[in-house]
Amino acid sequence: MSFLPVQEQLEVIKRGTVEIVPEDELVEKLKKSKEEGSPLKIKLGCDPTRPDLHLGHSVILRKLRQFQDLGHEAILIIGDFTALIGDPTGQNKTRPALSPEEIKENAETYLDQATKILDESKTSIVYNSEWLGDMDFEDVIKLTSKLTVARMIERDDFSKRYNNNQPISLHEFLYPLAQGQDSVHLQSDVELGGTDQKFNLLVGRELQKDAEQEPQIALMMPLLVGTDGTKKMSKSYDNYIGITESANDMYGKVLSIPDDLMYSWFELLSDVDVDELPKYEKKIEEDPRDTKHELALSITRIYHGEDKAQQARKNFEQTVIGDAIPDDAPTLEYSSGNEVRLLDIVSDAEFTSSNGETKRLIQQGGISIDDEKVSDKGYSVTFEEDTEFTLKVGKRNYAIVKGK
Repeated sequence: MSFLPVQEQLEVIKRGTVEIVPEDELVEKLKKSKEEGSPLKIKLGCDPTRPDLHLGHSVILRKLRQFQDLGHEAILIIGDFTALIGDPTGQNKTRPALSPEEIKENAETYLDQATKILDESKTSIVYNSEWLGDMDFEDVIKLTSKLTVARMIERDDFSKRYNNNQPISLHEFLYPLAQGQDSVHLQSDVELGGTDQKFNLLVGRELQKDAEQEPQIALMMPLLVGTDGTKKMSKSYDNYIGITESANDMYGKVLSIPDDLMYSWFELLSDVDVDELPKYEKKIEEDPRDTKHELALSITRIYHGEDKAQQARKNFEQTVIGDAIPDDAPTLEYSSGNEVRLLDIVSDAEFTSSNGETKRLIQQGGISIDDEKVSDKGYSVTFEEDTEFTLKVGKRNYAIVKGK
């Protein structure tokens, strides 16, 4: 296999990266890979604790995709076994365990979304229950002997909880060990993670050394700041953009971010060439409005394609700037005499992903009929031949609804 020169690979790999531990070892691995024509094993683990992915999750998935495009082997680990423990990273209390059924359902949804970013045909998908589930109690005792309690308490979230007299369950100590055991089993060359995963990634290096393997490189990516411009992107903070959101919503939400986030979002979320990135600092300063539209177009294009991205821009100009119903607003028709729930009408228009989301929008005053907000979650419409109204869902989704 032919690989790019090491320096060119490094330019791609280091884009947006916060820390590589240690970088000199990565250079040596890349040199050896090129000389032998053998791809590196790049590992990314994900615990299916939440089914919905947002642009914050995409940062690390896009880095894995970059390794794929450089010719290396991408290994996506579905942590169906470690999810039984629950990742304690960043937690101020013990996470509740998920049931196997919840884990399976979340894993399927995660993969459907992750493969919007990864090249599925070149991604090895494995489940860590395949090897962790076969360990017996003696194996676990041997594994726990590899790290001391003092070393575990060095971990930031554990030390904070310990100092605040907040409980730490013993099984939480097993999480970084289990994640590290994944690296030993796969003999990974590089493991990717957010900056909050540094401890776990370094445990993998230690366990590989103990197993007399060449230790993996730990590559950390930043935690994406959300649309509010202050906190990390999270559904809990309602400052997120889901990767399955409509093109109109995605485009509009990107335009809502503060100007000082633009450069990092170009770097982490767009397909702008790495050589072109430095130019954007000046463009953002000189023309923030048009540059933000360029960012919104670039991100929306990745998930929806060129045509829908361009239509989303046109839709924004018509509905938000021009305060008009967009030309491509769908028309929904229902037979006279039928009583149809608003939940079903919104679902037919494909403006939300679930009835639960529709109900939340109603509660938040985000759905209106002919500019009148609907507050009743059980609202329904009885259609006659002359029934006709404009349905607005969220800030940017319109439909014409008629009787026939």
